[in-house]
Amino acid sequence: MSRTTTVLAALLAATALTATTASAAPTQDRPTPEAKAAGITEPGDARMGWKERSQQPTARSSATVAAPAGVPGIDVSNWQGSVDWTAQWNAGKRFAYVKATEGTGYTSPSFAQQYNGSYNVGMVRGSYHFALPNTSSGATQANYFVDHGGGWSADGKTLPGVLDVEWNPYGSTCYGLTQSGMRTWINSFLNQYKARTGRYPVIYTNTNWWNECVGHDTSFAAKSPLWIARYSSSAGTMPTGWGAYSFWQYTDSPIDQNVWNGSLDRLRYFAKN
Repeated sequence: MSRTTTVLAALLAATALTATTASAAPTQDRPTPEAKAAGITEPGDARMGWKERSQQPTARSSATVAAPAGVPGIDVSNWQGSVDWTAQWNAGKRFAYVKATEGTGYTSPSFAQQYNGSYNVGMVRGSYHFALPNTSSGATQANYFVDHGGGWSADGKTLPGVLDVEWNPYGSTCYGLTQSGMRTWINSFLNQYKARTGRYPVIYTNTNWWNECVGHDTSFAAKSPLWIARYSSSAGTMPTGWGAYSFWQYTDSPIDQNVWNGSLDRLRYFAKN
């Protein structure tokens, strides 16, 4: 083969590779139209309950949804930026969950102010990870979460981390996974998180999403407490396996509002144990 022919073949191969790479470029982090309408315009914008607004359009505002019984708290992400934690404390909030990570390529730039600020005013606080099950393994994302703010300590003021697994803002509802594949992914995350921290994480999800994408396996309830997402006057039916919720996100007005299903003493005990 002549040198000219060899060079030409290499150029053609490179062109073919570039074309293949371009055509195979992942759609991940390209928000769906529905996600864009909810304000998710770039990677990292996903937040707890982003779709609940459209799921429960008639029961969103705190004016129509009375605060349920339990200890009040909030969850925040980079959407809120710098939070006035003294004001939240004075409004009666006693716990906070803060978004730390998404997938393995995003850490919230507001995390330090939110995580440390809530702690400094006296709240029991923890962090959460927005799962992207189609981008890397559950264990890989659990490690990323723990390495970027998702750890736990038995100081009585640090809650175990949360696996936020819900509607996909970047593509197909179940992230292209079968129910079996999703169960494997979640177990991988749970087991690695426990190996790193000594605790299983809380699972945040929506019943409709869970039953569609995960199915009716009851084993998860034996490991992880449930944080149910439902913007309504009742928490509704729990996902298969759980008889009750530990946390409930019930509205996003004027900020994501939650309750712990118990007393403040029990919340502190849960944080420590």
